[in-house]
Amino acid sequence: QVQLVESGGGFEQTGGSLRLSCAASGRTFSTYAMGWFRQAPGKEREFVAGINWMSSTSYADSLKGRFTIARDNVRNTVNLPMNSLKPEDTAVYYCAARRNGRMVRGVSEADYWGQGTQVTVSS
Repeated sequence: QVQLVESGGGFEQTGGSLRLSCAASGRTFSTYAMGWFRQAPGKEREFVAGINWMSSTSYADSLKGRFTIARDNVRNTVNLPMNSLKPEDTAVYYCAARRNGRMVRGVSEADYWGQGTQVTVSS
């Protein structure tokens, strides 16, 4: 069983930056693929960014260049610095893990989820 705990959410103005972090328990973190998803009120949960066990990355097309995903296999964390924030980035952000190490892009592909952290961007 893997536990994921997100942190770093908060309130920011348009154009500002936030850095999300996800801490994972367990000894096999380096073999997992990790991902970030988000869910805005009234909308479905959507893919934001992913990193597989080999540290290859993938991003939602609309977010490329603003968000960066990176993993630290020593600290068992995956981070998501977010720049040039927009009001439409407002959502609850969730960390996800996939046991087989392959890129996690779909909600159904994740084996574990964190509780989420709220990001609010004001206009």
